[in-house]
Amino acid sequence: MKIGLLSDTHSFLDEKIFEYFSEVDEIWHAGDIGNVEVADQLEAFKPFRAVYGNIDGGELRVRYPENQVFVMDGVSVWMTHIGGFPPRYNQRTKQNVMKWNPKLFVCGHSHILKIMPDTKRPGSICINPGAAGKHGFHHEKTIVRFEIANGRLDNLEVVKLGKRAKI
Repeated sequence: MKIGLLSDTHSFLDEKIFEYFSEVDEIWHAGDIGNVEVADQLEAFKPFRAVYGNIDGGELRVRYPENQVFVMDGVSVWMTHIGGFPPRYNQRTKQNVMKWNPKLFVCGHSHILKIMPDTKRPGSICINPGAAGKHGFHHEKTIVRFEIANGRLDNLEVVKLGKRAKI
């Protein structure tokens, strides 16, 4: 399975995303989608999984859960919007990471691209794809592509979409 991962679009969808995600099997959004139109465009393009973020309104909160917990081709995944990173998970995340012990933990919120192992849980990885929108303090819009097969992540790639336009 080829996965396209993004977060923090904040109601802006860079057209380059469709090019970079043209060959993925699923798109995952780690919250702060911003509006229903962004979700609708991504859902119309590819199979879509998302969690709501702190800026997402009622319609998106009804449509998507706060957490997605699932297994894909032998990789357990937990996706949420606000989570932190190893070993500095927030309290809610720390409890759930200990409960679910996901091989892949995905979050957004910080607008900081971060891909790192969780050394307290050997074999697990944390991915925050940074921010793909134009609101926030990030300088560069980023997304992530990777593959999941036979219980492992492979071909992990960071895609830089360009500088964030100043608003």
